Amino acid sequence: MTAQEAVPSTTDLRKYIEKRYYGERPHIRGRRLLVSMVAANAEANNWTIAETARNFGISEPEVFAALLYYREHKDEMDAQDVEEQRQFDEMYRLHGEQQG
Repeated sequence: MTAQEAVPSTTDLRKYIEKRYYGERPHIRGRRLLVSMVAANAEANNWTIAETARNFGISEPEVFAALLYYREHKDEMDAQDVEEQRQFDEMYRLHGEQQG
């Protein structure tokens, strides 16, 4: 068997990724850690899988799953991030910084 044949054409990431919290925002299973946050920080800081796992307190397989999931769903997840930021900006515009 060649290396190419050993790599599955699809991978079930449900062992590591779920959408139970945050509506439909994918996150690490059982944690409130968004996949997009893991991917963005790993990329921005040029972290290895091991560094990302250590910095977020998750396993290397969870990091790998998050990065793979992000790669497969990038457009959808980027749109979710943009919409969340738009909502935040709108709430801030409406309510501003509250003074105590």
